[in-house]
Parts: sequence; C-alpha cells; structure tokens
Amino acid sequence: MSELTEARQKSLLAYCRIDAAEADESDLLQTLYDSALSYMEQAGVSEPADGTPRRAQYDLCVNYLVLDAYDRRDVTITGTIAAENPAFRRMLNQLKLTESVPDSGT
Repeated sequence: MSELTEARQKSLLAYCRIDAAEADESDLLQTLYDSALSYMEQAGVSEPADGTPRRAQYDLCVNYLVLDAYDRRDVTITGTIAAENPAFRRMLNQLKLTESVPDSGT
C-alpha cells in the first residue's frame, strides 16, 4: 500500500476540512487512508501512476472514503437518512470498468 506522504496528508486534511490543530489524529488519518486503499484494491481498482487523469479520479474516491469513515466514526448514526454519494459510485464504477487487464498469454 501507498504511504501517506506529507503532501497527500495535507490534501486529505483539506478535503476533509480537518483543522491543522486536529491533525494530531494522524494515526487515525493513516488508518482511514489504509482502509480506503484496501477498499479500492478489493473493489478491483489498482493504484494508478501519478500525474494521470485516472490518478485524479482514484484520489477523489480515496478522499471520499476517508471523509465518509471520518464522519461516521460513531457506532450509531442519528439524524437524516444517510445514502451513498451517487457521484462516488459512478466514479468508482468507471475506474473498475477501465481497469487494465493483465495479459495472461491466452
């Protein structure tokens, strides 16, 4: 799995709107990041090369997963009904459908 670099951490903190003072939860952020990467891998989406449009989509999906897990840390959810973001689902499906298939030689 990819290490949570300082630049990537800054990007996640900004996306999740986590104040730098709260960033002391870096162990939590690392755990949520690792979980998001694992989810993507298990969904059949490999980590793309840096600097590609596919990487931007991948990073947005990871950001969404981290934010969702950060916001829903409580055991129960109260308030309005929570539903999955359809934009996230479309982007994840697109990444899955465009995942390159390794050449098996057959």
